[in-house]
Amino acid sequence: MLRTVLGRFKVIGVLEGISFLLLLLVAMPLKYAAGVDQAVSIVGMAHGVLFVLYILAVLHAFMELKWGMKKLLWALAAAVLPAGTFVFESYLNKEIAAGRAYATPEEADRGRRAV
Repeated sequence: MLRTVLGRFKVIGVLEGISFLLLLLVAMPLKYAAGVDQAVSIVGMAHGVLFVLYILAVLHAFMELKWGMKKLLWALAAAVLPAGTFVFESYLNKEIAAGRAYATPEEADRGRRAV
């Protein structure tokens, strides 16, 4: 799974989505309801790193898989919406299954040359 651009993108997307939900649903309530500031510090740092990795993975997929601008913008918007990365991954899986998206750079090159 980590050998392809899309595989890495999906793994990073899931981890980023989980970290965002943990930040919103666990760390923030712990900070404000129980006064545990360390929860936000730890989860927030992990989420920040994963967010940056997700943005880099989006840009890498955009360039390697020759995504259109619309897909790029949807992927970037998914990063700032709770559970957005999960929704975007579901969308990508449907596109791949329907043959409208490419899983590897080689498939993208073949598809672009055929058009």
